[in-house]
Amino acid sequence: MSGTGGTPEEAPRPQDGPAPAADPDPEPGPAPAVARSRRFPTVTQDTARPEGGGRAIPGAVSTPARQWPMLSVLAATAVGLLTTAVGHPRIGCLVIGVALVAAAVMRRVLPSVGMLAVRSRFTDMITYGVLGVAITLLALVMEPEPWLQIPFLESAVRFTVR
Repeated sequence: MSGTGGTPEEAPRPQDGPAPAADPDPEPGPAPAVARSRRFPTVTQDTARPEGGGRAIPGAVSTPARQWPMLSVLAATAVGLLTTAVGHPRIGCLVIGVALVAAAVMRRVLPSVGMLAVRSRFTDMITYGVLGVAITLLALVMEPEPWLQIPFLESAVRFTVR
């Protein structure tokens, strides 16, 4: 019978007491296998650590020593910025460019580089390498008296500045 009124067997009766609980001591055995999907989850649970993003040295050593690849690149960049601020922009930019190229080489050669690993190994190498080469080339063609003469560069600059 449908609706609110039904037979007495369908409605719970208060004098019967609570429903029986599950068996408190289930027999030990293998856990039921849960089928897992190979698809990516629709909601991200956590971010993945970049490959090679672990510690550069085991955990028993102090934090600065574990992060030596990142600290060496930062120190070289700071030296380059300081050199530029003192009045030697070409040398400062060369130091910064070489530091970024060294970061690309470290990212490729070392299995674990700490915080120098930001994205995938390939992306980090390309990013550090292209920026390092570009800054180094700009330092080499910097005026006055460029160290590297590129024949079409002067005509290209004149054509765009007109």
